[in-house]
Formats: sequence, C-alpha cells, structure tokens
Amino acid sequence: MLDSLRLFAKSWMGKILGAFLLVGLAGFGINNVITDLGGSTVARVGDEEISSRDFLRAYRGQLNQIAQQIGSMPTLEQAESFGVPSLVLQSLAQEAALDGLAHRMGLGVSEQKLSEFLREDPNFSGTLGTFDPAVFQQVLQQNGMSESEYFEDQADSARRQQLALSLFGDTSLPPTAAQMLNRYIADQRTVDFFVISDTNVPMPPVPTEEELAAYLAEHQAEYRTVETRQVQLLALSPASLAATKTISDEAVAAEYERTKDSLTTIERRNIQQAVLASPEQAALFEAGAASGRPFADVVAEAGLTVTDLGTRGQAEITDATLAEAAFSLPAGGYRVISGVAGPRVVHVQTIEAGGQTSLEEAREQIRENLALAEARKEIAEVLDQVEELRAAFRPLSEIAERFGLELYEVGVTQSGAELAVIASLPESERPRVVQSIFAAQEGNLTPAISLGANNNIWFDLEAIEPARDQTLDEVRDAVVAAITAERINAAIATEAQAAVDRLKAGEPLADVAASLSVFPQLSPPFNRGGAEGTSVDGLVAAAAFDGGPDHHGMAINQAGETVVFQVVEAVPAEGPLNPQTSASLENEVRVGLFGDFVSAVRDEAGLRVNEQALQQALTLSTAQ
Repeated sequence: MLDSLRLFAKSWMGKILGAFLLVGLAGFGINNVITDLGGSTVARVGDEEISSRDFLRAYRGQLNQIAQQIGSMPTLEQAESFGVPSLVLQSLAQEAALDGLAHRMGLGVSEQKLSEFLREDPNFSGTLGTFDPAVFQQVLQQNGMSESEYFEDQADSARRQQLALSLFGDTSLPPTAAQMLNRYIADQRTVDFFVISDTNVPMPPVPTEEELAAYLAEHQAEYRTVETRQVQLLALSPASLAATKTISDEAVAAEYERTKDSLTTIERRNIQQAVLASPEQAALFEAGAASGRPFADVVAEAGLTVTDLGTRGQAEITDATLAEAAFSLPAGGYRVISGVAGPRVVHVQTIEAGGQTSLEEAREQIRENLALAEARKEIAEVLDQVEELRAAFRPLSEIAERFGLELYEVGVTQSGAELAVIASLPESERPRVVQSIFAAQEGNLTPAISLGANNNIWFDLEAIEPARDQTLDEVRDAVVAAITAERINAAIATEAQAAVDRLKAGEPLADVAASLSVFPQLSPPFNRGGAEGTSVDGLVAAAAFDGGPDHHGMAINQAGETVVFQVVEAVPAEGPLNPQTSASLENEVRVGLFGDFVSAVRDEAGLRVNEQALQQALTLSTAQ
C-alpha cells in the first residue's frame, strides 16, 4: 500500500493534490509558523525582531551580574528559578517596542554624536582615563560584538533616549506633591529624652537548672555543632617546594654579580590629571603654576575632580605628551597640556628616584628567585615521587617529612574558612577542596586535587565529627547569658512602658527620669534622619514623627538603647523644596511615567516568542 502511495505522489494527479493541500494548510496559518519567526529569531515585537545573538548577549550579561553576587556562575536550572530568561526577554521586548516607535517617528542620531558617545564611554578608557582603541576592541571581543553592532546598539539607545526626553523631559513635580514632600523631608522636631539601660532595672536572679534545661530544649536549634572533618593536608607547588630550599649567601652574591647590570630601579612618578572644561580654567592653572600656587588650592577654586593615574615610569605611559610633561616637572609641579577631549592639567605629586639596586636591597628577592628556580626544576620529579608514595599507602606525615614540606592538620567545615592556613590555596579554590573532603570516606585513599599547573593538594581523612545537639554542660555559660539578657530586656521594656504611661498621665519627663536615676537630655532639632551624635537616630526620629507636636513614646535605636522621649517643639518646613532633591524626585517621576509608557507600547505592539529558538539559545548558553 505504501508503494502505491509513493507511486501516486509521483504522478501529475498526486502533485496537484499535494499543491491543494499546501494551499489549504497555509490558509489555516501554518505558513505563519514557518516563515513569520525565523530560526535565529527568539521573539518579535511589532516589526522589530529579537535575534538569538542579542538574547544570548543580554542573557550572559545578566548571568555575569548574578555570578558576582552569589560567587559562582548559575546553572540553567538556577537561572530559570531566578526568572532570568523571562526578565531578559521582557527587557529586550521593551527596547524593541521603543525602537519600532522611534523608527516610525523618524528619530535618528548623527555619526558625530555616536563618536562622542564612544570617546566618553568609561568602559573604553585606558590607564590614563582617555579613550583607548585597544581597550575598545578588547571589550567588544569579550562581549562578542562587532564595531557595527556596537554603533547600531548605541544608535538605538540614543533614539530611545530622544524618545524619553521628547515625551517626558519637561515633566515636573506637582506643587502640592512638592510641598508635601518638603514637609516630610524638612520638618524638624526637638525632644526631651532619656535612655533606660540595664543599670536602671534590678539584676534578674540566676536561672535554675530546670530553667536552663527548658530554655535549651526550646532553642536547641541555636545550639548545635556543624559537621567537622579532621584532615591532614599536604600542598605541593613551586612556592611550597621553594620554601624548603636553602640558598647560601655565596650563591646570592654570585647571582647579584651576574645580574647587577639589570638590577636597576627606574624613576617613577605619582601623576594626577584633570580635564579642563573651559579656557578660563586653563588660564587659572597656568597662572597658578607661574606664581607657584599649590595645586590643591587651584583645584579647589576651579571645582574640578582630579583623576589619580597612579605611580608610573615614563615608559609605562602610552600618551607621549603626558609622559613628556610629567617627567619634566618637579615634585608638586603642574602644567597645562593638550588632550583628545580638550586641555588638561598634569600634576606630579611625588617622585621615586631610580638607580642601581644594592646587594642588600636585592638579597632577599634574589634568594627567593633562586629557590623558586630550583623548585621549578625539581617539582615534576617530586610530584611523581609523592604519587608513588601515595600509591604505596604511605601516610602524608611521612611524605611531608621526607620532602621537608609543611603538613597541615585542620578541622574542616562546609564553609572551608579553616583552609586559609594554606597560603598557596586561593580562596576561590577552597570550595573544590571542601567538596572533595566531604565526599571522602574514612580509610580510603584519596586522589590529588589539582589546582592548576604544578599546584596539587593531597589529604587524608582522619575522623568525622557529625553535627549534633550540644549538651547543657557545653553551652551552660551561653544559655545563662541568653536568659539573663532576655530578662533584662523584658524588664527594660516594662520600665519604659511604665514611663510612657506616666508621661501620658501628665507627669513631667524630668520627674520620670529622676525616679529612674537618669538624666533627661534635650536633643538638637532633627528631621526624620535623627540627630547625629546622639541617641536619637533614625528609628527614634521615626517614632517622634509618628504623632503630633505633644507626642511622647519610646523606641529602641540601632545601638540597642531604649529611648523614652517627649516632643517639645515641632517646626514645619518653610520655603520651596531643595532644588537638588526636587530634581531627583522629578527624575523619579519621569522614570515611572516612562516605564508605564514603555510597557503600554510593548503590549500594544504584541510580543511573539519562538519557543524553539529560545530553548536553543538557552541550551547554547550553557554549552559555551
């Protein structure tokens, strides 16, 4: 039957029927599925496409940010649990919707403006703080971008910025809102207050054995040990092997004579520079240099921010103009020179003189170099011998003694903090060592842990101390302290509430304070941030602003002090809102409005996702 169907399909009647079927299927939308979103298109917003390349670049950038926060690159499963794919797709969809609107409105950006963006981008600045083409190419390569893609992205970004400014650039804060915010920010209050501490309440009795046992049973989760694994560790690296070498003074002296012509110190200078925004600023610095005026004074008058370029030799400075100027000035001198972004002033803070290095100055460095050279020659042979001894089940203590290496005996927990005793073990590699230690079984021979070229660690698991509940005898002092602190805090809270009740009944705060043998204090006027240098911090200030001009109450500040207060003066803010604050709030309003606008534009344009291309992109991101 199948053969008959194949023969029919090859006939002219079969071909006509196949054509009708294709047309019919196209009428039901199959054509859209095939052609509307290409294989390299993850999604489409209106007429704008989001390519797999754009999605991968944004997705990897988001993963890198998460990795910096959690200390490791998240897996695909972790990224999905964090909602990263969805967040990246929504962000790209918003940008695509705006790009489509900007194109329809005919917005554009000139090549001159794009060039300015390039020169001003701090990501492409070299060591001198100016645009460096090599850094530009390096950053593009790291991000998998070509120059054309970079400028296209910058142009899209500029058009989106134009769109935001044209629609919301003149948005201002409503006067009523400004007045309310000004009252909230700048209203001031003054309070009488006193602090109740453990000296103002009776010392609670010592807890009984029954009370201690009951408390420990209720809080047992707070009093547990963590699993600890007792291990012996042996580290072998060129540095650890070099530490076993003894280099004679004669060898050091001979090496010095052989290399002394190269043991010179170059002159180095600590250099600063500042870009000058106007000819008037340049004239100010030229006049200051001519009159011998201190550089810091001229900088303060000009209101500039100085960039510290660090301490450098002349050959280390790629800017020839800067190098010539910096190494022609005396210590403390400065001079105006030209630059890519306009005139700038160069200042030499200090000068480190160069010259011939003496034997005494170079002795320890030469000794270390010779020891390290010997270690590098021997390390492969030592490594083979250690592995042979391990295969013969020789203990690490014997191996360490044979080669003069240091043996570490450590109780390791899951945190791995105890491994800090091994200087040659980078902190970033501790999790690998901890993982191996906690995967090992007592009595089994464990393999070496390779940490890179010629850097290995071996360990023997000596004992396992499992996590367990601590007994009362082990934590008696801690439990006594915890119960005593709880009772003192409860007594202070009771005393403070009683003081507040007396204030509510009309008793003067000074009398209440006197009955508790404390002195009342008058705070300086403060806003909601509190009075710096007093017990009235932001938490107490918030409580003080929680009522009217005659408000009283209590609050515990960040230092743990219990403060009883009574408002004695409430001063409403007058005048307009601070210009800087007003500008910041108006910007927040614009950002909020623009965010709502972007969401509406995206929703109107419609988001269509190619799930197959999306999954392929996510799979590709984990493979690379």
